[in-house]
Amino acid sequence: QVQLVESGGGSVPAGGSLRLSCVASGLTFVDNAMGWFRQAPGKAREFVGTINADGGITFLINRVNDRYTMSRDNAKNTVYLQMTSLKPEDTAVYYCAASPKPGISRYFNDYNYWGQGTQVTVSS
Repeated sequence: QVQLVESGGGSVPAGGSLRLSCVASGLTFVDNAMGWFRQAPGKAREFVGTINADGGITFLINRVNDRYTMSRDNAKNTVYLQMTSLKPEDTAVYYCAASPKPGISRYFNDYNYWGQGTQVTVSS
């Protein structure tokens, strides 16, 4: 069965950095675009970024695209989210997701597999 396992979350002060990882198993990783989403307390899950199957195309939302970077290592079945200059408003549970298609997407319904999430807490 398909599993997505996130890691790398934690608590950091504002201005700090974290690198999230998501290891996939049970799917042909090279065929799947991947996405990162986040959900803050009391808020809806929000799209953060996406990367296509070969890693050549990424898209991040405006609020983070000067601070976050997405990448993937298809040999390791892993997608990364490098986060720098973190702000308290970045506090959320971060989820990775796999799409059955190779192209990028920002839409929740285009992803059919989800990880359990990793908590990121940024203190002011």
